[in-house]
Amino acid sequence: MSTTGAGPAATPKYTKKDFESDQDVRWCPGCGDYAILSAIQKSMPDLGVPREDIVFISGIGCSSRFPYYMNTYGFHTIHGRAPAIATGLRLARPDLTVFLVTGDGDGLSIGGNHMLHVLRRNVDVTILLFNNRIYGLTKGQYSPTSELGKVTKSTPMGAADRPVNPLAFALGSGAAFVARTVDRNIPHMEAMLKRAAMHRGASFLEILQNCPVYNDLAWNVIYEKESKLQYELRLEHGKPLIFGPPDDRRAVIMDGVVPKVVKARDVQESALWVHDETNANAAKLLADLFAPDFPVPVGVLYAVDAPIYEDLLLEQEQRAISERGPGDIGKLLTSGDTWRI
Repeated sequence: MSTTGAGPAATPKYTKKDFESDQDVRWCPGCGDYAILSAIQKSMPDLGVPREDIVFISGIGCSSRFPYYMNTYGFHTIHGRAPAIATGLRLARPDLTVFLVTGDGDGLSIGGNHMLHVLRRNVDVTILLFNNRIYGLTKGQYSPTSELGKVTKSTPMGAADRPVNPLAFALGSGAAFVARTVDRNIPHMEAMLKRAAMHRGASFLEILQNCPVYNDLAWNVIYEKESKLQYELRLEHGKPLIFGPPDDRRAVIMDGVVPKVVKARDVQESALWVHDETNANAAKLLADLFAPDFPVPVGVLYAVDAPIYEDLLLEQEQRAISERGPGDIGKLLTSGDTWRI
């Protein structure tokens, strides 16, 4: 996350209300986006960044209404292209703090190529991907994250596509920060939003989000009280991968090179898998775990420092200027062979 030269001391004392815009929020009743919006507005004052230095950029979809509802600068762009716009803004104004809001359809279908490159380049933006496993804005077609066999208006016989795993996609693209949270767990969501925003470089946060109209309770395994207790795996750096109810604690261990779930009391402490946020290979294994055979990991899977794309390009620009001078765009355009028409 970039901050202005004035520093946190110069930032006004904000409250959640300072980040609420005057626009009517227009999502379906019960949509998980309401909880996400509230959590983001509540988290903003803790970042220590002036409102005028914060920008929310979105593409197309239900989640992409976000810039209208934040009392900051914002840009509602075109389908899938928010990462490209965000990259351009960071290069032009590296002093700004940029959030990229997208959905599983916008970010992983038409925008998949752009998402890949903003991650591998490690542009300093915070990417919030709302995953409801459906196209909600266009009324319920299957999305890139919909499960195989999903029956929708566009797949009446069941989806023939295997789903994209957003966490695995981000890690495979070279992301330096990858995390997951859930729209119904407000304290955890706020903590993950702050972690993602404070990380310098491309931060990818998947938010499991409910669409009550077209794909209600798609994430019920970690919504319903009993199954949540049974399957939710809270990731904490330096802590073993243990989950489940108090009377039936389970552990994820490595059986050779394969993850395996066992009863926690049946393994020695030395055999437990201890979470390490800096281990990329372990993060890729965690990304593939899901119910019913495994728990559902939530938290930070991977977090490391890596070279920042815009820092590298701006350094190259300054080096070129120092070696060759500032240049002249007019001379450049009329250099070489020209034709008058």
